[in-house]
Amino acid sequence: MYVCGPTVYDDPHIGNARPLVVFDILYRVLKCKFGENNVTYVRNITDIDDKIITSSLEKKISTQELTEKITKSFHEDCEYLVCEKPSQEPKATENISQMIEMINKLMKNGFAYLNKQHVYFEVKKFKDYGKLSNKNLDELKAGNRIEVSSLKKNPMDFVLWKPSSADDPGWDSPWGRGRPGWHLECSVMSEKYLGKNFDIHGGGLDLIFPHHENEIAQSCCNNSSDKFANYWVHNGFVTINNEKMSKSLGNIITIDDAVKKYSGQAVRLALLSAHYSQPLDWNDKLLVNQKN
Repeated sequence: MYVCGPTVYDDPHIGNARPLVVFDILYRVLKCKFGENNVTYVRNITDIDDKIITSSLEKKISTQELTEKITKSFHEDCEYLVCEKPSQEPKATENISQMIEMINKLMKNGFAYLNKQHVYFEVKKFKDYGKLSNKNLDELKAGNRIEVSSLKKNPMDFVLWKPSSADDPGWDSPWGRGRPGWHLECSVMSEKYLGKNFDIHGGGLDLIFPHHENEIAQSCCNNSSDKFANYWVHNGFVTINNEKMSKSLGNIITIDDAVKKYSGQAVRLALLSAHYSQPLDWNDKLLVNQKN
């Protein structure tokens, strides 16, 4: 089982906590069913990303200092929520060479192209693009979480590698000093620990498109296969007043905020009080009921 972990640019909020608890439960159930030695749970840490660079500049600290601080907070939150440690917890920055190797192979086989030190995956080369999210490629338009760039052949093409400025984190590559695209990281780390095809891929509903859709495209093309993960499991959003909890909306409640008022078990039970795939509206009444 591979589950998309945190991008460590800011303290985790209750919305981030839901997948931690949901997939911790699934991990425990699978171990009970198949035996502890027959289940591998991989949850990554994204420690290189544009959000991290922006946040480090705002906080006036290095990206390394920021990612180490937030990763520590994340692990403390996992303990607070009584979540077991995954079998493996790879960091993106520890797997750059494998990412470069995958990009090279995608380019060699005609699935990716270079334009001004940016490498893009050419979406139209993958016939099943949109199958997971049930979206038709002809109907898709560049929008939220999709980088708009005149360097792309098609607005839906996504970045595999981008150049880094002298002040930003970067690694040497055949296309110049730069850093990987977000989608590429999970394809590389899941394959490293689980192989080219594995049982379960998990994450939040907001990751279905474009993140998981892009993972499938690049992995299947890289592996000359028609399947990446056998099953996809997505948890629902946590809402406040029926609005998704998110940093961009400014309506977040951090896990640390919840710690000050309620026990980890109460918060854990509250996060499990609705079906895992459905929205969960967060409020004090919900927590008081679990506490009692």
